Amino acid sequence: MSKKQLYTLEYPVRCSPSILFEFLSTPAGLGEWFADKVDENKEHVFTFTWNDSSEKAQLVDMTENKSVRFHWVDAPKEEYFEFEIEKSEVTNQTILVIKDFAEKKEIKDQTQLWEYQIKDLFHRIGA
Repeated sequence: MSKKQLYTLEYPVRCSPSILFEFLSTPAGLGEWFADKVDENKEHVFTFTWNDSSEKAQLVDMTENKSVRFHWVDAPKEEYFEFEIEKSEVTNQTILVIKDFAEKKEIKDQTQLWEYQIKDLFHRIGA
């Protein structure tokens, strides 16, 4: 059993779900903000490259304009990272929900890393 636990982050976004979805689900979109380079093979395995290191993640679930779930190839089966796009019923605002796994003592650092990446995403989409 993994020592990592699921944590969730939410970010309001000023853009349409369809535009946001492109940045979350395609190699070109993810390469704009998530990694330096992103490639996808025929089995829907994405290779994310940062500087001289790379990690592979399997696309395990995708719902158009709603959610994308990846599983790191080297991680335990129950761990994943996911992007969900929700609409606030009160404000009608688009909300990006990120679900990821980390050890309890690393959640704060991982959250800061996500926040840095999300700032880059928002800059790219003009939000």
